[in-house]
Amino acid sequence: MQPPRRRRKIQLPLLLLLLFAVLPAAVANRDFPCKPPHFNSFPFCNTSLPIADRVRSLISLLTLQEKIKQLSNTAAAVPRLGLPLYEWWSESLHGVAGNGPGVRFNGSISTATVFPQVILSAASFNRTLWRALARAIAIEARAMYNADQAGLTFWAPNINIFRDPRWGRGQETPGEDPMAASVYAVDYVSAFQSQSGWNPNESLFIRGSSRRILGEGGDRGLLMMSACCKHYTAYDLEKWGNFTRYTFDAQVSDQDMEDTFQPPFRSCIKEGGASCLMCSYNQVNGVPSCARGDLLTEIREQWGFEGYVTSDCDAVAIIFEDQKYASSPEDAVADVLKAGMDINCGKYLLNHTESAVKLGKVKEEDIDRALFNLFSVLFRLKLFDGNPAKQQYGELGAGNVCTKEHRQLALEAARQGVVLLKNEGGRLPLRRSNVASMALIGPAGNRTEVLGGGYSGVSCDPKTLLDGLRDYVPSTAFAAGCANTSCVTANGLKEAVRVAGAAEVVVVVAGLNLTEETEDHDRVSLLLPGKQKELVHAIASASKKPLILVLMGGGPLDVSFAKEDSRISAIIWIGYPGEVGGQVLAEALFGDFNPGGRLPVTWYPESFTTVPMNDMNMRANPSRGYPGRTYRFYSGKIVYEYGYGLSYSSYAYKFLSAPSKISLANSSFSEALIDREPASEGHGEVDFLRIDETTPCEDLQFTVKISVANNGEMEGSHAILLFSRSAKSIRGSPKRQLVGFDRAFTAANGVSVIEMLVDPCKHMSSANEKGKLILVLGTHMLVLGDTEHELLICS
Repeated sequence: MQPPRRRRKIQLPLLLLLLFAVLPAAVANRDFPCKPPHFNSFPFCNTSLPIADRVRSLISLLTLQEKIKQLSNTAAAVPRLGLPLYEWWSESLHGVAGNGPGVRFNGSISTATVFPQVILSAASFNRTLWRALARAIAIEARAMYNADQAGLTFWAPNINIFRDPRWGRGQETPGEDPMAASVYAVDYVSAFQSQSGWNPNESLFIRGSSRRILGEGGDRGLLMMSACCKHYTAYDLEKWGNFTRYTFDAQVSDQDMEDTFQPPFRSCIKEGGASCLMCSYNQVNGVPSCARGDLLTEIREQWGFEGYVTSDCDAVAIIFEDQKYASSPEDAVADVLKAGMDINCGKYLLNHTESAVKLGKVKEEDIDRALFNLFSVLFRLKLFDGNPAKQQYGELGAGNVCTKEHRQLALEAARQGVVLLKNEGGRLPLRRSNVASMALIGPAGNRTEVLGGGYSGVSCDPKTLLDGLRDYVPSTAFAAGCANTSCVTANGLKEAVRVAGAAEVVVVVAGLNLTEETEDHDRVSLLLPGKQKELVHAIASASKKPLILVLMGGGPLDVSFAKEDSRISAIIWIGYPGEVGGQVLAEALFGDFNPGGRLPVTWYPESFTTVPMNDMNMRANPSRGYPGRTYRFYSGKIVYEYGYGLSYSSYAYKFLSAPSKISLANSSFSEALIDREPASEGHGEVDFLRIDETTPCEDLQFTVKISVANNGEMEGSHAILLFSRSAKSIRGSPKRQLVGFDRAFTAANGVSVIEMLVDPCKHMSSANEKGKLILVLGTHMLVLGDTEHELLICS
């Protein structure tokens, strides 16, 4: 027997503590509001006054024309008040990026850490990691602001549900599950906006508090940075067939809206404390998202939103010009301002608001309301508190960007997200001493620009997949096989076959990049692009031993052929691993760490592409041959299921403790909250508990204690997903749903114990056809891999 492999140790507590190591980098002679000696005597500069009073004072000093010029992402300067231009639009999806005009890599900071794309980090199912990533990105963003190369308001995260596998922007999201997306939203926003409560000694392998559940909030007071949850709401189509995101009318049922599309945004605001919300291009049930007064009122009156609402870029213009919803530009402006939108990414409000006022369609108080929301966020960011270099975080600068610690964090994020999909005969991990020669085949193998995915910045020190493998096997040969990932022609096939035939170990990298999936572009097929499949087959035939297939990209792929082909011994998904991709792939293949990621999306077969992408229904409908969407409702065949992932070890789970019965009679529940409706099978009725603001949900929370046994010879950290399903159901009940997850590190042949705190009201509930959240009473099964535990919830 060979000795057990041990993964390389990383001193993570020290690593994360050093996130706060700082170097001075103030920009001399920088303009800022309330700059002495001429502009610091205004009442709005008086830091002893409440923020609301200061905001109102500032608004009162502006003329109508000056007010209107603040309603664009590029807010104009007001020289007489000492207000410089401010750019609201900066991007930070998985690192500071230059997609918006607010970020400029043209000064003392020319690069920023490109962390793994969100879909890969999501596959880690590690909340501590998610928070660490957001905090690191915030530090680099603040450093760039201090260098006058970025703003303080960043338009991330993207928390739309990855509803359809063809969606070009699914890569930017945490996946298809509303609970996981909600948790990610809370963690990203609360960590990005505030560094308070940060414990650098939290382990990235096991969450610092294993009893932490969705519901812990972000501070609605002062902000380090401002995050923005987007795109509100039911947005997940770019360009498919005759449909485009600019004119698409998403027809969404009350049931799907309540338990699929809204939860991430509700959590982002109520628990995460988001200071910004972006309304989307599409219409929702016939009304443009940015003009949905009911939805934009709900976020403030019911969810407690204290921030600003921005449109997506040019989303106001299309209400008149493309959607033909408004009868004039002035009506479009009136529709969004009266609905509750505050700022337009674009110039439409600059061009048409004054005429809308003159026509009586918009009142000045409508503009004042928008400005109050906008300026309140800037005051919470202390933009009006004087010299930013002398404020908290003012010492952050170039020395805090592209740090060694941030690179180590990027490595850990990619490692924990990698998903092992196939490993026949224990083909992986490889042993360096046993690999005499190696070949890497595929157009992505020697290109760094494909590693980051959408909304990537300028990488600090990217490493290609080829360079990563050559660190282990210096003689690794390379052949592209195709000119690019689209692989329209395989002109390099002959050379690729020759190179592969001469190597002992052959790795083929295939999959997607931004030519196949990106903003404004959806896929039409789930198969490997172009002639990639032909390339894989040819290399598999030429290889001396079964090859290793590496898949890149964010969207699901139908690789059924590879799953069943014995000439392909291993399949590993690396998503978009960011600038550290080359190192992480090599580490994974050679066993420097034990893969433990789990797929955050269902991988469907190609036959799913017959389902119209514009059909927003989540629930299956057998009467019209509609299979439903996502693991919660989909009834068709799959390639790989949500939550799938292998490891180099085998794990076994056991419920150490969990309640067998929860009785409402033993708590403060009112009988008035209990109701019933017909069962989904059409036989009998089902009792349920109505979930609303009056429901004492805390009385139902319970802890599940789980033992995790590593029955392998290699230590590892892996994601553990806890699902529930109900024995009884109403029409449209989920087949099963995620109720908890954690990340556990377990030694070789060892046992670890974790705890999850489950909130049935949030995580075991679903919506009925009226769009009301309910919790079905009766028997529920808690499911952990192949292990189940029965729980009775009764009145």
